[in-house]
Amino acid sequence: MARPIRVLIVDDSALVRNILSQGLNLDPNIEVVGTATDPYQARDKIVQLRPDVLTLDVEMPKMDGVAFLRKLMPQFPIPIVMVSSLTQRGKQITIDALEAGAVDFVAKPTSNVASGLNTMIGELQAKVKIASTANVSHWKGKRISTNPQTLAGNKALAESTDKIITIGASTGGTEAIRKVITQFPATTPGVVIVQHMPGGFTKMFSERLNTLCAMEVKEAADGDRVRNGLILVAPGGMQMKVVRSGGFYHVKCGGTDKVSGHCPSVDVMMNSVAEHVGTNAVGGMLTGMGGDGADGMLAMKNAGAHCIAQDEASSVVFGMPKVAYEKGGAEKLVPLDKIAQTLLNLLVEK
Repeated sequence: MARPIRVLIVDDSALVRNILSQGLNLDPNIEVVGTATDPYQARDKIVQLRPDVLTLDVEMPKMDGVAFLRKLMPQFPIPIVMVSSLTQRGKQITIDALEAGAVDFVAKPTSNVASGLNTMIGELQAKVKIASTANVSHWKGKRISTNPQTLAGNKALAESTDKIITIGASTGGTEAIRKVITQFPATTPGVVIVQHMPGGFTKMFSERLNTLCAMEVKEAADGDRVRNGLILVAPGGMQMKVVRSGGFYHVKCGGTDKVSGHCPSVDVMMNSVAEHVGTNAVGGMLTGMGGDGADGMLAMKNAGAHCIAQDEASSVVFGMPKVAYEKGGAEKLVPLDKIAQTLLNLLVEK
């Protein structure tokens, strides 16, 4: 039997440290090897205990979790799962944390705490296991830049208003999506994105991307038109489909049932694109755990769309891209820094 995943818990609340320790230790595949009350203590314990995964409170005294991440990741890259409160500031700082290198996050329950705690612990156990497989080595020695470097615009694309770019992602996807779409010129055809994320966070995620991109970025609302220069991000906790109405494409947002284990689901979005857009679409599958989107991407390919997936070396978790490639939907594996240009090239080739 493989040794348990070694976890260090960082939280300023003694009660939370105790709850998380007991909850994680219930899983035989996880061992909490230590706790820390603040980032300074955490830094020392990381060196001493060499944990496989860190759980990190977002808001703490002395130094918040994001500031700690920005200092830690370039020196000592380690998979980190943020523990966030569902407040407005909590949402914003959680998005900041994902940009700064966190692999994923769980939300602390704010109502019905008793049942909410059990749900949160189960989610945290699952995300710690996923995080333990994450590749965060690319953060070593990295300097964080927020300046978007857009690719040279292609005038042919500006006329191609009936084309659509579809992107699916999960674990590690917030950073991967940012790297891809900040390279799209303002004239790029409409983009639809499914990133596995709970409700509330996708709005703030979209707003942050909107400040970085040449294209407009917004959380999708039911009936939004997929158009040139606009990126629509599926709302957390809701399914999103692309449908054709006359000469235009729109999104339909609704339904909270999980498909392929997720809501929103990449499969739901890509299957709808296969049905209604066909050869006018291209697809990209980015980093993520599991296989959501693989069947949808294969349906897109069978409908005449060209699709690619992120390669293993640049993926935080080589799950969704791997399955999409193995099932035949993704035609080739591409490094993250080449995905934007590859998708644009595929559009022009069509």
